Amino acid sequence: MKFQERKRWLFFGLPFTFTTYHVTEEFITVKSGLLRQKEDDCYMYKIVDTRLVRSLAERIFGLGTVECFGGDATDPVLHLKHIRHSKEIKNFILAASEEQRARKRTLQTQNIGNRGPVPVDLDGDGIPDLPPGHSCDCDH
Repeated sequence: MKFQERKRWLFFGLPFTFTTYHVTEEFITVKSGLLRQKEDDCYMYKIVDTRLVRSLAERIFGLGTVECFGGDATDPVLHLKHIRHSKEIKNFILAASEEQRARKRTLQTQNIGNRGPVPVDLDGDGIPDLPPGHSCDCDH
């Protein structure tokens, strides 16, 4: 499945902007600009979560903004602003990103890591013997 949408003016939903969004199973491509054109790609497997935001004006004109949260180095949050079929595109991106992560066998390590200093309980009584951040130089 593939989507191609154009950023639209908020009022009346007219496509008079120079930004287009191409969404495929493997990529999201954002092309913008008239005189100075810019093209930005994001791999689908890097997208962790999506959000659909629809203001009152967007709902009146049948538009929405899809926010994609991921690990892309150039833009950690990718905004697909004022697009039609926003709910279908959001659901497609979420499903395609899960499928691409499974296909590429990637592991999400964003929330794994050091959570800070851990209190040390040497005698096992449940009360920390050393304050967090201090190490023990014991010769046990």
